[in-house]
Amino acid sequence: MNTAQLKQKTLTDTNQQDLIKGEFSPEDAMEIINHLFSEKINFHGMRSFSNKVRFGEIDHVSEARIVELKQSNIELNGVIKSAKSQGKTLKIESVVTMEII
Repeated sequence: MNTAQLKQKTLTDTNQQDLIKGEFSPEDAMEIINHLFSEKINFHGMRSFSNKVRFGEIDHVSEARIVELKQSNIELNGVIKSAKSQGKTLKIESVVTMEII
């Protein structure tokens, strides 16, 4: 695929890439999930902090997202702990989908 074709594809198509794909031990799954959620929580925390410093206002969207992410992380950690107690592994798949709108 040449550059022009790639540019046209990028502008018109939805692009999907595997972020996580595989079977993991509970320990590895915990590390992967906690790291991803931690990074997203930090991103939104910094975004809200920046908004507060620059404009004197909290970014309510980021603050709400932090609450959602923390709850999701707790729930997934529960699944991982359950798998560990049962001596099982976990299949994790995460796809990033991007579309120009």
